[in-house]
Amino acid sequence: MTATITSPQNEDIQAVKAYLLSLQDHICASLEGIESGTQFQEDAWDRPNGGGGRTRVIAGGTVIEKGGVNFSHVMGDNLPPSATADRPELAGGRFEAMGVSLVIHPKNPMAPTSHANVRLFVVYKEGMDPVWWFGGGFDLTPYYGFDEDCVHWHQTAHAAVTPFSEEYYPRFKAWCDEYFYLKHRGEPRGIGGLFFDDFNEGSFEHCFGMTKAIGDAYTKAYLPILQRRKDLPFTEQQRDFQLHRRGRYVEFNLVFDRGTHFGLQSGLGRTESILMSLPPEVRWTYEYQVEADSEEAKLTDHFLTAKDWLGLAK
Repeated sequence: MTATITSPQNEDIQAVKAYLLSLQDHICASLEGIESGTQFQEDAWDRPNGGGGRTRVIAGGTVIEKGGVNFSHVMGDNLPPSATADRPELAGGRFEAMGVSLVIHPKNPMAPTSHANVRLFVVYKEGMDPVWWFGGGFDLTPYYGFDEDCVHWHQTAHAAVTPFSEEYYPRFKAWCDEYFYLKHRGEPRGIGGLFFDDFNEGSFEHCFGMTKAIGDAYTKAYLPILQRRKDLPFTEQQRDFQLHRRGRYVEFNLVFDRGTHFGLQSGLGRTESILMSLPPEVRWTYEYQVEADSEEAKLTDHFLTAKDWLGLAK
């Protein structure tokens, strides 16, 4: 019988890295399969301390206006404030962080933006055993929503984590709804999904297994939705609405997103790779409003309200 890992060794960390690289390959290949000839362009980068990554960006496609699927593995001698806000005892520790992070902005406003990431953090501090945790999840940001898409997204999320614990889906769904919330706007960024962080409950194998299940579920959740919506007709008015709603996405990523803050504060990330999550076109109009009872108003009135999406499938 294999011993349960509670404190990871180098081979365990390398296994996570190998999985993350394969996940990046799988997601990129799956998305390229929907495009007609447009491919991801890779930019490999490194840091003097041995860290680095693979940035992959796709742009100007018939389906994906802009998207990025990034792998990074960075190391440092001092944790930045964004990583120690909830764990001040780790301040001053050496660390390594690795993960895959992605954002896909489709061209068609009927197709939603999607975001996902999975990551591992390990902190080494004198007098302490290595402290590790996993984090990540995936969430969906529609512009013109469809109930069946939201139900499918949450059913896939539920199926991914329930084998590990019956309580994970409701817990991580609520966490996602709370995290991806624009406090200054008083509204969610999208219809949620899963979010977890600082997660080290049980063994390393258990946490890694659940993280893999979430990473593997992303294409199962997103590709059917993208296939259904990518060729739907749309108007210039609908495109305009999409660009205005993308502004909310930019606001969240720059003001609230913990991963963005870590990458910029640590000085070890690559700014171009961190900011690849921003859409290529976006619009802000002073006191922008939509008509009451319109399809545009339905986004905030129906889709961006707290819902039991699994319950809608019954």
